[in-house]
Amino acid sequence: MELGSQSRWRGLLHPLNLAGLLTWCAVAFTLPYGDTPSQPWRWGCALVFLAAFLLATALPRASWQRATLLLVEATAALALVRLAHHSGVAPALLVMLAAQVAASWPPRRAVVAVAALNLGMYLVLRGVNGHAGVVVLIFAGFQAFAMLTTHYARGAEQARDRLAQVNADLLATRALLADSSRDAERLRLSRELHDVAGHKLTALRLQLRALAGEAGAPPGLALCERLSAELLGDLRAVVQSLRDSDGLDIATALHALAAPLPRPRLHLLLDDNVQLHDTALAEAVLRCVQEALTNSARHGEAQVLHVALRQHQGRLLLDMHDDGQLRGELHEGNGLTGMRERVAEHGGRLQLQRNASGALHIQAEFAA
Repeated sequence: MELGSQSRWRGLLHPLNLAGLLTWCAVAFTLPYGDTPSQPWRWGCALVFLAAFLLATALPRASWQRATLLLVEATAALALVRLAHHSGVAPALLVMLAAQVAASWPPRRAVVAVAALNLGMYLVLRGVNGHAGVVVLIFAGFQAFAMLTTHYARGAEQARDRLAQVNADLLATRALLADSSRDAERLRLSRELHDVAGHKLTALRLQLRALAGEAGAPPGLALCERLSAELLGDLRAVVQSLRDSDGLDIATALHALAAPLPRPRLHLLLDDNVQLHDTALAEAVLRCVQEALTNSARHGEAQVLHVALRQHQGRLLLDMHDDGQLRGELHEGNGLTGMRERVAEHGGRLQLQRNASGALHIQAEFAA
C-alpha cells in the first residue's frame, strides 16, 4: 500500500471518525423499510451523506474540496431530516457534520456555519413537526458538545505536533553540539600532545644525540636516541590523526530532526565528499531542512521529503522537494524568509519554485 493510502486509512480510523460511522449506522437502522415512494430518496440521501463523509476524511482540512463535500453532507442531511422526520433520529447526522466543521474551520467560522445548519433544520421541520424549535435546541446541545470535543481534540493534536517538533529540534541540536564538543576535545588533546609531550620528546632526543656523540658514551645511547626519534614520529602521527576529522555528523542530526515527526519521512542523500566543520553552517543547514519539513507537513500534506546535500567547487548545495502538492500561490512567509536570510548569512542564495508535480522545490547554495 502506498504511503498516501496508508495516511487516508489512518485518517478514517481516527476515533472521532469511527464514532461518526457508528452514528450513521444508528440513523440508517431507524430508517423505515418498505415500498413507500419516499423510501429510495431517504436511502439515497443517507448514502450520499456517507460517501461525502468518507471522502472528506481523506482530504486536507483546509482544502476547498473538503468544504464542497461538507456542503454536500449538509444538503443530504437536511433532506433526510425532512424525509425521515417521523424517526426523530436523522438530525444526528448534523451532529456529525458539526464535529467535521469544528475540525476543518476556525471556531468563529464553524459556529456561524453550525448556526446556519440549525436554521436550515428548523425551516425544514417547521411545517411537519409542531415541536421543531425544541428538536433544534436538543440537537444544538449535542452539536455544541461534539464541536467542543473536536476542538479540544484538535488542540491536543496540535500541541502534540508542536511538542514533537521541539523535541526533534532539541535532539538534532544535541547531536550537533555533541559532535562539535568531541571535535573541540580532540583538537585540545592534539595541541597538548604537540606542545607539551612533543616539545619534551624533542629535547630528550637532542640530549641523547649529544651524549651519544661524546667519547666513551655507552653503546645503548644510540639505541635510546633512535627509539626517541621513533616515539616522536608516532606522537606526531597521533596528533595528526586527532586533528584529521570528517567534520560534523550532519546526517545523524538531520535524521534526529525528522524522526519524531509522524510525517513527512526524511529521505536523505548525502554525498561522501560532504564535510562540515563550521558549526554555524551546519546549524543553518539544519534549520533549512527543519523549515522544509514543516512546510511539507503543514502546506503540502506530503509523506516523504527528499533532501540531497553535496559539495561542488567549494560550494555546499542543498536540494529539497517532497511528494505533496502546494496549495495556492507560492508565497514566502516568515519561515521561508528566515531560510533565505540564513542562506544569505553564509554567502549563499536560495531558489524557490514549483516542480512538475506541484510540490515546492527548494534549492540552497552555501559558501562552504
